Amino acid sequence: MEMLALLQADAEGLKMLGTGVAAGLASVGPGVGLGYLVGKTIESITRQPEMGGEARTLMFIGIAFVEALALYGLVFAILLAFVL
Repeated sequence: MEMLALLQADAEGLKMLGTGVAAGLASVGPGVGLGYLVGKTIESITRQPEMGGEARTLMFIGIAFVEALALYGLVFAILLAFVL
């Protein structure tokens, strides 16, 4: 009987570990993407300052899409922790 309780505790611990890994990876990928996106926007504005407004607008649209990916990953991690 104690062995079954230990196996259930181990399964719960592994589930929480998987949740942490999923949340971490969901944060790292978009973080790298945002850094790349903002860096390239700054680079393009320094090359052509007259296109700064349009580049900035496109950057914010791209940021919205990248942040949506981060939110999907975090929702998946929460589902993994509390529902599955």
